[in-house]
Amino acid sequence: MSRTYILIFIGCGSAFIDQQNNITIVGIALAWGVVITAMVYTFGHISGAHLNPAVTLAFASGLGFPFKQIPVYVISQFLGAILSSISLRALFKETSPGVMLTLPNSLQNDLTVIAWEIIISFILMLVICSAATNHRAPKELCGVAIGAAIFINVLIAGKVTGASMNPARSLGPAIAAKNYNKLWMYIVAPTIGTITASSVYKLLTLIIF
Repeated sequence: MSRTYILIFIGCGSAFIDQQNNITIVGIALAWGVVITAMVYTFGHISGAHLNPAVTLAFASGLGFPFKQIPVYVISQFLGAILSSISLRALFKETSPGVMLTLPNSLQNDLTVIAWEIIISFILMLVICSAATNHRAPKELCGVAIGAAIFINVLIAGKVTGASMNPARSLGPAIAAKNYNKLWMYIVAPTIGTITASSVYKLLTLIIF
């Protein structure tokens, strides 16, 4: 729970800071990328640094993660995100909690948002699969690779969809802000993207590796 709490506190906290100091999408993307990197190196050797329910489900569906452990992991991830979002709302009470929501910009229709979220979640999971599970990948750079994937995804999709990639990242702020608009897309699309990526990676390992 503490891992996801820290992730949301830093990542969504950067959106609040942007309202005050205009750190721009680059600063927000950097905050997300760096905190992911830190969490991977801090908790990766303890419990795999699971911070994302969609990633946990993807590991279970194609990469051997025990299904019986899913409820504990997913519930803790959602609780961490909810508590962190509530903390941010209390700390930044002069700013609308809506700034931490994942919402599409006004130019995007639902299908486009779903496509974006599936693609960026697919990219993230593909990097995780290769960097974290392949024995030939240098484990010293695992956190850097995953953090870099988050950085570029937020950089290109942040202003389009909010770049969720993580159902907990969207649900926590939605509960804190009491705004559930479009939430279903940010739960379904990342899950589709990550499960597809883990399945593709498993197929590739059978064919190529």
